[in-house]
Amino acid sequence: MACRGQPLIPVAAPASSWKFTRTQATKEGESFASIMKTADTTQFDPSFAGLIVRCAPHGKLDVLVALIWPFPPKSHPKVTLSSATGGTLTFEASMAAAGAAVLLPDEVSAFAAGKWQTTPSLTVVVKETDSEIRGVVALNGLREAYHSLLANCGQ
Repeated sequence: MACRGQPLIPVAAPASSWKFTRTQATKEGESFASIMKTADTTQFDPSFAGLIVRCAPHGKLDVLVALIWPFPPKSHPKVTLSSATGGTLTFEASMAAAGAAVLLPDEVSAFAAGKWQTTPSLTVVVKETDSEIRGVVALNGLREAYHSLLANCGQ
């Protein structure tokens, strides 16, 4: 309720924190750890869900873009990542999770380990044929979530 004569001032809801999950793998007793940050709901395409960083085999980490509406599993979309502090980069990606996640190339994991930890937000554009999905993810809390993920990889 607004005070009489005073304009309403929109207050941004605090950005959601990184969520840690552990997913059961196909092999008995094997699981994979990941962290996910959902999209900024004020600046996203309804088909854009967020960003995932997950443990991968052989000590590496994968970075994925999570989508609500999947692309065909054999797609190779172009993904453009932009931030105020890191410029703009475009990569050819591949599909994971039956087309609902876009797996970014290995070199992107270096950004999650470094530059993105001091970057306020990341703008993501995924283009495949005539479809384009845009989203923004706030990166606050990434440093802590990333170190927590590393501590849980291989467990």
